[in-house]
Amino acid sequence: MKMDEDNAPNYQQGFEISGDFSSQSKFFDDDGRLKRTGTLWTASAHIITAVIGSGVLALAWATAQLGWIAGPTVLFLFSFVTYYCSCLLASCYRDPVTGKRNYTYTEAVKSNLGGFKFKICGFIQYFNLAGTTIGYTIAASISMMAIKRSSCFHEKGHDSRCGVSGTPFMVLFGAVQIFLSQIPDFHEISWLSIVAAVMSFTYSAIGLGLGIAKFAENGKIKGSLTGISVGEVTQTQKIWRSFQAFGAIAFAYSYSNVLIEIEDTIKAPPPPETEQGMMKKATLISVITTSVFYMLCGCFGYAAFGDHAPGNLLTGFGFYDPFWLVDIANVAIIVHLVGAYQVFAQPIFAFVEGSASEYFPESKFITEEIHVPVVGYKLNMFRLVWRSMFVCMTTLVAMLMPFFEDVVGILGAIGFWPLTVYFPIEMYIAQKKVPKWSRKWICLETLSVACLVISVCAAAGSVAGVIKDLQVYQPFKTMH
Repeated sequence: MKMDEDNAPNYQQGFEISGDFSSQSKFFDDDGRLKRTGTLWTASAHIITAVIGSGVLALAWATAQLGWIAGPTVLFLFSFVTYYCSCLLASCYRDPVTGKRNYTYTEAVKSNLGGFKFKICGFIQYFNLAGTTIGYTIAASISMMAIKRSSCFHEKGHDSRCGVSGTPFMVLFGAVQIFLSQIPDFHEISWLSIVAAVMSFTYSAIGLGLGIAKFAENGKIKGSLTGISVGEVTQTQKIWRSFQAFGAIAFAYSYSNVLIEIEDTIKAPPPPETEQGMMKKATLISVITTSVFYMLCGCFGYAAFGDHAPGNLLTGFGFYDPFWLVDIANVAIIVHLVGAYQVFAQPIFAFVEGSASEYFPESKFITEEIHVPVVGYKLNMFRLVWRSMFVCMTTLVAMLMPFFEDVVGILGAIGFWPLTVYFPIEMYIAQKKVPKWSRKWICLETLSVACLVISVCAAAGSVAGVIKDLQVYQPFKTMH
């Protein structure tokens, strides 16, 4: 399947300004909104922040379920599908006829596919985004617990119980997010994404380095061609865990649901370059970078631990020493997740606040901004109350169901097919007017159906994992 080159005109050229607006043109874009300031590198940083979450540390476990043949193959296939469909989605940023920008993923769906699919897409997207913020709250608390347990193991020995509750750490993470969530919009969190992207490289590199060191210490490659052995688990468990591994890998590559929002931060490039072309370059840079990390972390982790690869390479205590290095990696995970939470939450904030302003334009509670002179910040009461309530809700749900591997498997399964594959393909077909039953149409629809089957299997495996965990779990009790 070969992607068409973008022939869309550059809508910035030929745009005439006159009168008083001419003096303001450096502050406003082609549609009258404030000028975008993003670049290829800030867009790449946003994507890497969204993609490389703590899910990378579960890839050794996922590879262990699938084995040396299927594991790397599935990782490569997911990276290819993500890149290909992301390029299709990037082409839907502007209306091909009018040149109007679509500011969000759902607007792109509405523009290309109509109202009914727009509503379905909106529900799935915002459900998935909210679920991801819950998953990141769980992951951050697990890393905080790992730091405390690491100190305990260092003092009392590796065989000590060192029980820790994750609830206080989730509350702490939520408090930080309440503060950061008052950042008005995506355009003002580029610095946070860059810091988070650096952190993601830090802990991924440490996890990879420790995996290589463990592999060298063993002196042999562990694992098998077909994955975890029947005997370690039952045949039924092996099937469910293999399906769950698909979900974990799908989650590791999920960022399409914020791609249009990220593309809307890129400033209008000089002709003949377009935002679509810039976004495709950012996607290529990001997917290659993350795929190399994923392949190395998954494969070296499996080579080091074999069937006993932990669900999280840095918090599952596959490594006890050097404890200070493991602690640094977990701090980097926490900092990264602080930024990643905002990348996924900002589209939800923008949707709710935009809808509220549309329905209640006269409400001062919703629209009025109060200037805070000391810090030069404009406080909006609705933003303060609504965003704080959202963070509290995600924190509470995370406390009630803190099963990271299962949660990310479900989220990956639910979000991957519709948001990464189905809607981008359908929008591309509609926009390019691909003839039904043509070779290209058949190839695209075959890809969509194949990804649907994988998503259904992944969802089934992850739900089975949640059911199993709920049988022994007690809310708000010590977890580790």
